[in-house]
Amino acid sequence: MKDYRLARRIGAWVLMSILAVTQLYPLLWLLLYSFKTNSEILSGQFFALPKKFIWENYSDAFTSGNYLKYIGNSIVVTGITLLLTIVLSGMVSYAITRFKWRYGNIIMIIFMVGIMIPIQSTLLPLMIIFKKIDILNTHASIIIPYVAFSIPLAVFILSGFLRSIPSEIEESAMIDGANIYRIFYSIIIPITVPPIMTVMILTFISIWNEYIIAATFLSSDSLKTLPFGLNSFVGQYTANYGAIGAFLVLGALPVATFYFILSDKITKGMVAGAIKG
Repeated sequence: MKDYRLARRIGAWVLMSILAVTQLYPLLWLLLYSFKTNSEILSGQFFALPKKFIWENYSDAFTSGNYLKYIGNSIVVTGITLLLTIVLSGMVSYAITRFKWRYGNIIMIIFMVGIMIPIQSTLLPLMIIFKKIDILNTHASIIIPYVAFSIPLAVFILSGFLRSIPSEIEESAMIDGANIYRIFYSIIIPITVPPIMTVMILTFISIWNEYIIAATFLSSDSLKTLPFGLNSFVGQYTANYGAIGAFLVLGALPVATFYFILSDKITKGMVAGAIKG
């Protein structure tokens, strides 16, 4: 029995080690790539360390690549999207799960259908609509689709958690004289912090890395987000592979940092409703 447990433990460690290597190696390779010269990169020695760390690659990416402008645009767009997604999905989830009304299940089904709609199928209709209302080539033209495509998943997560909250909590608050708005903002919102953090992380990662919508609806260089700006930088600096690698590292750094700091919140938020139920 002890030998069997030891073999299982060793097998688990070997499997986790393989997974860790396969996940971390591309990041390590990209980091080494960003410090190399073109001759070292083209030599084909993928595992070799740089003979000399070329920090100029990062200075070129930072200055010539308009990194601050692009990351500033991404912060604005992602921040507004997160705020609208949390507020709207929170209110919708509360209305669907806590109110007794005829069309609650139908509305929930509509939002679930929204999860299955691919972004690519909406680009042409959105292009026509945004052109008619004159918001093409503005941040609003990408924030609106981002919010629309983020809300269905957020509603799915939040509504699953809200169903596990006992209704006696709200009934007690109503007896004490609290209205529906006070109950929502003072009781429901603090309780739903774990799934809200999950929604924030998932939405942040998907919006921060989104490229298709930004490339379709934005044309001004001053409005480009980081992934769109990265593609422009790659097109301009095709001869400087090290600078391209440096820009890729700088582009991945914010989302990687955000994820590693709050990654434990994803698991807690996903299972919170199941644990409470």
